[in-house]
Amino acid sequence: MSTPRKLRVATVSLAGCFGCHMSLLDIDEHVFALLDKVELDRSPLTDLKTCGPCDIGLVEGGVCNSENVHVLREFRAQCKTLVAMGACAINGGLPAQRNHLDVGQCLSAVFQSRPGMDTAEVPDDPELPLPLDKVHPIHEVVRVDYFLPGCPPSGEAIWQFISDLLAGRTPRVSYPLLHFD
Repeated sequence: MSTPRKLRVATVSLAGCFGCHMSLLDIDEHVFALLDKVELDRSPLTDLKTCGPCDIGLVEGGVCNSENVHVLREFRAQCKTLVAMGACAINGGLPAQRNHLDVGQCLSAVFQSRPGMDTAEVPDDPELPLPLDKVHPIHEVVRVDYFLPGCPPSGEAIWQFISDLLAGRTPRVSYPLLHFD
């Protein structure tokens, strides 16, 4: 009797607070059941920086700079199923509060107008990713298969969602798990 193939799961964090990854850890003892069914690729638990071919990709965070665009497109290319996890991935979340501001003016205010700045220049090192004019939800950059709302979604909601995906069911997270007080 052969052991069923474990699904490969990867995660990536873009412009956000890493709260969705923390909620993923909040599945508590279910992490053992999860690890019985999946092999982790790129994730904070594996510390892999690139992603190989995966069955499920979980993305937290919005897209705020050129590096986020590059990482997200490469991640999407490796994942059969892509999940936007949390408010930042779904609609830009808190980082998108800068969308009504001019990025150039923000950079100038931070780097040129503050007391104590040594050079009074906006950094332009080629190693730094270029900021986008606005923060985008990930579905504006790549195709997304599923959306899991919350800021962050609870560990219980994430466990229910992933359990459905692993069982081959369309994920259905009930109202109590999506109700926020």
